[in-house]
Amino acid sequence: MPYEVQGVVARAKGEPVRVERVHVPDPGPGEAVVNIQACGVCHTDLHYREGGITDDFPFLLGHEAAGTVEAVGPDVTTVQPGDYVILNWRAVCGNCRACLRGRPWYCFATHNAKQKMTLEDGTELTPALGIGAFIEKTLVAAGQCTKVDPAARPAVAGLLGCGVMAGIGAAINTGGVTRGDSVAVIGCGGVGDAAILGSSLAGAAKIIAVDVDDRKLEWAKRFGATHTINSTKTDPVEAIRELTGGFGADVVIEAVGRPETYKQAFYARDLAGTVVLVGVPTPEMTIELPLLDVFGRGGALKSSWYGDCLPSRDFPMLIDLYLQGRLDLEGFVTETIRLDQVEEAFAKMHRGEVLRSVVEL
Repeated sequence: MPYEVQGVVARAKGEPVRVERVHVPDPGPGEAVVNIQACGVCHTDLHYREGGITDDFPFLLGHEAAGTVEAVGPDVTTVQPGDYVILNWRAVCGNCRACLRGRPWYCFATHNAKQKMTLEDGTELTPALGIGAFIEKTLVAAGQCTKVDPAARPAVAGLLGCGVMAGIGAAINTGGVTRGDSVAVIGCGGVGDAAILGSSLAGAAKIIAVDVDDRKLEWAKRFGATHTINSTKTDPVEAIRELTGGFGADVVIEAVGRPETYKQAFYARDLAGTVVLVGVPTPEMTIELPLLDVFGRGGALKSSWYGDCLPSRDFPMLIDLYLQGRLDLEGFVTETIRLDQVEEAFAKMHRGEVLRSVVEL
């Protein structure tokens, strides 16, 4: 039978979010209903509230989530009720040109649940990133559910659903960081710190953290930063070059998403080095670079969408590393909160006071 549950809804641009009653239908073909146990408060949710992604209000916010499968629809064979899962927003199709070429992390036909969750008056909700997980139960495509070891606590596991996976993947999957590399990460929020953690996991010899906030630079050290640069006090490009023998870093990861920090990343890399853009820009932003510099410096300029991850491959592996004590996911959880504290968590995030607030249900 359908479910009536509590969820966090953004009704209009810039308005405070509020907890409302939400109608969740029974799962249809290819769908699953998941009991949400925890969901991280990501900056993307704030972008939705501010109308920075689409204007398809009202939104059901939340997407960095873990929980257990409540029910599945017809023909679902990949998960069953009781499975402990992390939700992802890129359920791969298996049939598009990327999937058929053996590159499913680039899938061009990812999908979500076909049915809509609604408010009590029947108004259809747009779930953030096709998930909508600031809620007691949510409806998703079964392919958005990735089974992992249930020994991992939900407040930690769910963070792999977006920001932490984006950062780790930007370093390992997109940037190809490997043993002995020098890496610079510009922007030390949740995604940037995850990129630092991923670089450390991959065996980077030197990991340089860059930010404008000394508190964030201290956080970066916990995740493996060997050097820190406050870019309000020091030219970050010159400082990165000085720390790398005058050459620049092998891989520079831009986790801010602004033209000025992207230019810093471009000029802070070594010749034939790699720049990875994982910070999310806004639609009006543009960048201008001398084409001769693009040509003459060689290397690669890459963007990393969701860390180029394949959830079925990456989530279980990272959870196993966490359970072995080799991956500090606990360090990202600054606080746990209730559903009715999401608006307050947005304010803390905006002020740079937290890496992640996590809603526990």
